[in-house]
Amino acid sequence: MAEAAGATPLLTGLPDEITISEILVRLPPKPLLRCRAVSPAWRRATSTRDFLLSHHARQSALPLLYSHNDVADGGQSLDVTLFDHRAGVAAADQFQRVARLKTAPLEGGIDGSFTPLFYPVASCDGLLLLSIDCDLCICNPATRQYAPLEQLDGFMTVGLYPHPPTGQYRLLLYHETDQRAIYVFSIGSNQPPRRIGRPDPLADHGLLFRGSLHWHTGNRIMVFDTTTESFRQIRSPVAHEEDYGRLFEMGDMLGIFLLNDEKTTVDIWVMQDYQGEVWAFKCRVELPVAEIRDQSQNSSHYEEVMVVNGDGELLVLVGFEDWLFQVDIDGKLIASFHARGLPSYNIVHKQTLVQHTFFPTLEGYVINDSPFI
Repeated sequence: MAEAAGATPLLTGLPDEITISEILVRLPPKPLLRCRAVSPAWRRATSTRDFLLSHHARQSALPLLYSHNDVADGGQSLDVTLFDHRAGVAAADQFQRVARLKTAPLEGGIDGSFTPLFYPVASCDGLLLLSIDCDLCICNPATRQYAPLEQLDGFMTVGLYPHPPTGQYRLLLYHETDQRAIYVFSIGSNQPPRRIGRPDPLADHGLLFRGSLHWHTGNRIMVFDTTTESFRQIRSPVAHEEDYGRLFEMGDMLGIFLLNDEKTTVDIWVMQDYQGEVWAFKCRVELPVAEIRDQSQNSSHYEEVMVVNGDGELLVLVGFEDWLFQVDIDGKLIASFHARGLPSYNIVHKQTLVQHTFFPTLEGYVINDSPFI
């Protein structure tokens, strides 16, 4: 943004181009929103769509943790937290709670009431897809926009993705009565889900990588091209169908990790040549089981394991009841955190203040209102 003749710069002594493109664009969403109160000029500079897109591109994709907690006036909350595991981040800034949503007790259950629980199930472009007792809803934690997806009764989701030809955000679904039939639903559309095929059952939620959703299904990887909306298969490094792995992104490479049956080791593979489907074994991580159980004073199994990319070095996150443990690829326990929440479905989340236009078209849409608390 060029400065007008005689105009006061946003920051004294710096051209506005530097202030905007090198400083403001690097702020996390909450400080950026607070800085808009400085002056109308700051608000204008940080509210354009081009700026918000650049700001989103600068945000880090961080592991998403969740926990459920009682609230004072009844019901429970879903607390959604991002874990900034990068080197050099101050301890006070490592855990960033980005949303707290409340569910109220409903009639039913043994004691006459029950509390339905939110669970995060997918993330894409700052959007967070949630499940509440198998019903689906969509929100943007940074802008505090929320809407239920009431047209999808009986459907379960296995993917959230942008559809490049239309600019729409779409869900890949199956119906609870037939888990082999796959449907596509455009968020904000009045049309019902559209059936597109019957691939093998898909596990969990797909990893969006290079414009396609990926699932590991035993001895192969299912790939869904989000432009053509068609399926194909690529080779897995695992030879046996019973081996279960989870996919992750490591820079510009696709990765997969496998936890053994005893939950004591994690094998990590990376695809060195995506087009040629060439995999390479990277390492085996021996988890520090004794240390983890000693610190948590519990001998039960892990509830969740996740592999993340930390500034070019892989880390293993182990969720264990109300503890989170951080392990390096040498198997060394490098950090432990109490009551921070569990990793969710291997989800990483990248915040955005971009306003998604479909929200106001959805029935039940709210902004900065319940269920946010």
